[in-house]
Amino acid sequence: MSVKQNNLKSWYKSGAPGVWMSGGAVAIAIIMTLGLLAVIATRGLGHFWPADILEADYQVPGQEARVMLGEVVQVEEVPRARLAAAGLPVAEEGGEFMTRELLKVGNRELFGADFTWVVGEWLSNPRKPAGITVLERREWGNFYGNLINVKEGGQVVAEGDAAWSELQQRLDRVDALHAQLVRLEKKDIGRINHGLERIRLEGRKLQLQGKLDADAQAALDARRDALNADYKVLEEQMVALVQQINRDSVTLSASDGRQTEIALGKVVRAFRPNAMSTLDKFGFYAMKLWEFVSDEPREANTEGGIFPAIFGTVLMVMLMAVIVTPFGVIAAVYLREYAHQGALTRVIRIAVNNLAGVPSIVYGVFGLGFFVYVLGGNIDRLFFPESAPAPTFGTPGLMWASLTLAILTLPVVIVATEEGLARIPRAVREGSLALGATKAETLWKVVIPMASPAMMTGLILAVARAAGEVAPLMLVGVVKLAPSLPLNGNYPYLHLDQKIMHLGFHIYDVGFQSPNVEAARPLVYATALLLVIVIALLNLTAVYIRNHLREKYKALDH
Repeated sequence: MSVKQNNLKSWYKSGAPGVWMSGGAVAIAIIMTLGLLAVIATRGLGHFWPADILEADYQVPGQEARVMLGEVVQVEEVPRARLAAAGLPVAEEGGEFMTRELLKVGNRELFGADFTWVVGEWLSNPRKPAGITVLERREWGNFYGNLINVKEGGQVVAEGDAAWSELQQRLDRVDALHAQLVRLEKKDIGRINHGLERIRLEGRKLQLQGKLDADAQAALDARRDALNADYKVLEEQMVALVQQINRDSVTLSASDGRQTEIALGKVVRAFRPNAMSTLDKFGFYAMKLWEFVSDEPREANTEGGIFPAIFGTVLMVMLMAVIVTPFGVIAAVYLREYAHQGALTRVIRIAVNNLAGVPSIVYGVFGLGFFVYVLGGNIDRLFFPESAPAPTFGTPGLMWASLTLAILTLPVVIVATEEGLARIPRAVREGSLALGATKAETLWKVVIPMASPAMMTGLILAVARAAGEVAPLMLVGVVKLAPSLPLNGNYPYLHLDQKIMHLGFHIYDVGFQSPNVEAARPLVYATALLLVIVIALLNLTAVYIRNHLREKYKALDH
């Protein structure tokens, strides 16, 4: 017994229990993280799969039977008493639980809602007809029904079996016309509107400076007339395109027999999931995923893609990194290499560490008060008086959002860089000085390159925190919908004063502010997964650069 006790004491003293506990904690954390990502991926990515459409007879006790048509989204078991308490005519006899199914029935203009709950036991004669057609629309969600005919200018051009192929051909034509219309609106019309606004501001500036004479006014008028003439030509092209887009229509019969005529200009695509093969569904799935990451949002952000949010997130984080890195490095170098290591320096370090724990919304309020109102307002008064009373930089925008995030993540970069500087042996500095280098040259050519991996570590932590922040950005530049990108072909190309979209805020808006909760739920998971992927890619890029620098300066550590 004493031998076992001695062995147990030796085992405890060796530190093995701590190693096993630490390893177990890490393993549990990894398993939980992977499990969370798996749940998010399953619920988010499954939304884009073209699920089969169920058609069944629905008989509520005491009511007339009707046909239900829709996509089964969720199935759950609920207590019989709960359904009875909700006012449903549930019989007292039977099991304790009943099945409840959530159907996406679409046809919002007919039924008032896209989703409805039904009792599974009241569904009978389930079937999946191959001819059920789904129309994915630009507005009002999906429409489910049977294809009746296709019309051109109000005249039927195809019906029956021939209507499906005719519908696909005309949808391809409408897609091409719609792409032309979008290019006209965003590129050409946007360029003209930007030019007209610049002419207006130039005229106002000349007026404030007292230089708006007849010659200057004539030059401005000539430029304005040229742009207006271009606009009239483009306007005629747009009217012609809209007429061509709305020329064709399709008629479908809903589950209750009502027929609805829908203009093809309002339709994104038409498909028949029940008639698709597995290979066809994979192709459709890939197309929907690409649309999600490359297209603009529509239908209150519950349909379409989230490319503006991806672009805004990445651009803002990159600007933040460009701003925070030099300031953080300079502050760390001063505190470690130049400042007298006394009480004041210790107080500054304590203050920096405390700043890392300040709630992010406080930084948002500071950014709104100082950057937007004080700094931005003064910039407008000094450099953009012609824009008054409309603010240019005195309003939330990309620049102020990036600066606010830079202030928020600055303590992380300072602390990480200081730790890296402290690890560099004193002998390296003394050797450089002994060879005749100045202190500045030693710092710039020896110390800072050796500490660059630690700087990159601080930047990685800063990117990880900044990309996921939401609260401060709501105050300093991020909005619900901003489909126009802050980087385009109009001078000055990068519009720092423009508001942007952000993946974190998009998750909040879709999850908590959406008028259609059931439609928005899977997009919350998909967007959250995409945000994790974006952060991981940004961090992997920084890790690659850090590892490259570490290998490059490894010899100097020895």
